[in-house]
Amino acid sequence: MASFLLVSIMLSLLLVLFSHLLQRIAAARRRLPPGPCPLPLIGNLLDIGDLPHRSFARLAERYGPLMTVRLGAATCVVASSPATARAVLQTHNASLAGRGRQDAWHAGGHAENSVFVLPPGRKWRLLRKLGAAHLFSRRKLAELAPLRDEIVGGLLRRVAERADHRGGAPVNVGRLALAANVELLWRSVFSTRLDAATLDVLCDVAREAAVLLGTPNVSDFFPAVAALDLQGLRRRLAELMKNTYRLVDAQIDHRMRCRELRGGRGGEAMDLLDVLLDMSEQEREDGDDEVINRDLMRALLTDLFVGGSDSTATTVEWAMAELLQNPEIMKTLQQEIKMVLGTRSQVEESDIGQLPYLQAIVKETLRLHPIVPLRLYEAERTVEIEGHNVPKGSKVIVNAWAIHQSVKVWIQPEKFLPERFITKDIDFAGRHFEFIPFGSGRHICIGLPLANRMLHMILGSLMHQFKWTMPQMVNRNGLDMAEKFGLAVSMATRPNIIARKM
Repeated sequence: MASFLLVSIMLSLLLVLFSHLLQRIAAARRRLPPGPCPLPLIGNLLDIGDLPHRSFARLAERYGPLMTVRLGAATCVVASSPATARAVLQTHNASLAGRGRQDAWHAGGHAENSVFVLPPGRKWRLLRKLGAAHLFSRRKLAELAPLRDEIVGGLLRRVAERADHRGGAPVNVGRLALAANVELLWRSVFSTRLDAATLDVLCDVAREAAVLLGTPNVSDFFPAVAALDLQGLRRRLAELMKNTYRLVDAQIDHRMRCRELRGGRGGEAMDLLDVLLDMSEQEREDGDDEVINRDLMRALLTDLFVGGSDSTATTVEWAMAELLQNPEIMKTLQQEIKMVLGTRSQVEESDIGQLPYLQAIVKETLRLHPIVPLRLYEAERTVEIEGHNVPKGSKVIVNAWAIHQSVKVWIQPEKFLPERFITKDIDFAGRHFEFIPFGSGRHICIGLPLANRMLHMILGSLMHQFKWTMPQMVNRNGLDMAEKFGLAVSMATRPNIIARKM
């Protein structure tokens, strides 16, 4: 019996070794980038922890800036340097711009109309154009500038109410910033005010959806079992989408009734919803294939609330945390803002260009905490990068976090040093591949123009009006800077910090 067991163990070990050898030979023949040796069936999943961007960066230190990892049944090529990121996002973008199937996004059929996961094509271009022209264009942003000032002013009043309490009171800055961004997008799209209950629902949906959509999904690694939805991610997201769709449907139905009462289209479109309804009516009148239908409207508007609100709020939260840990930097920032604003109460868009240190702090926050640390694509054709093949059908991941943390690119990359951006002429518009917090090329974040304005206005105004300190308990134990992976990487423990009036 013992000898049989020994033989079984030896045969199993030989089988594993033989499998490894075959995989090595196959990889060599295909000229794949180097990478860790995968285990049968599961590949390198055991090498990837709860924070995949950090796990990939650690592996890249050993295997190089272009490496292959096997995640279950999926072959993944990971780019972790400015040069390899440029190759993926610029040089070979036409071949590496696929999105593949990301199972959770298919909840309720959402992926069929989502700008986040659609491959480049007619519908994807239409969705990008709608956002770029009717929400994030220079003309539309200028038109909505008073609304942004009003929203930021409302946020400051809510903080001031807490700061009026004896010696100040704890403030959940991230939640307040999230509510401000959700309200801004809602009023920009629908031109109606949000009641408190609906605002809370949308904030909860944005937060939970961001976590679920960023959770590593067994269904993506093993497509054969995707129908089982083993982690329940698709089911839970379908419930969240249903809640959001119900709110969006109510606005669409109300607007359509109003349009009927005034006899159809009423002149120049007022907001994004009017634009969508006008274009949908025009398609029907022209007898064209109906692209802008109810499902597309729901998906586009849901994407705006989920993807466009939590990411900005999360960045504000990270910036506040970094400043609390660096009081001298906070003091320098407050002095700069006071010099520019004088007695005015909040930062306006026209002030941003005169606040270089504030701009540097926003950039440094995005360097240390990129909104989306991993950019996921799929190879639609085999291409060659740095002498290695990226095969058709493979997943392609750009690790922005690893690039931002590289000692080959940045001096003391682990430290919060805004001064590096005072002397370094670099922006986050996707032209500098050593700094790509919003991505690059045709997949760059469509909401970047709005996010850029709101980040500076919210952070600058909070710093100008209030003194910020950590609660006693946090002061004793130190601020918890641990990360939680999701659609945007957030703070694992979202802090309540003390606000006092200046």
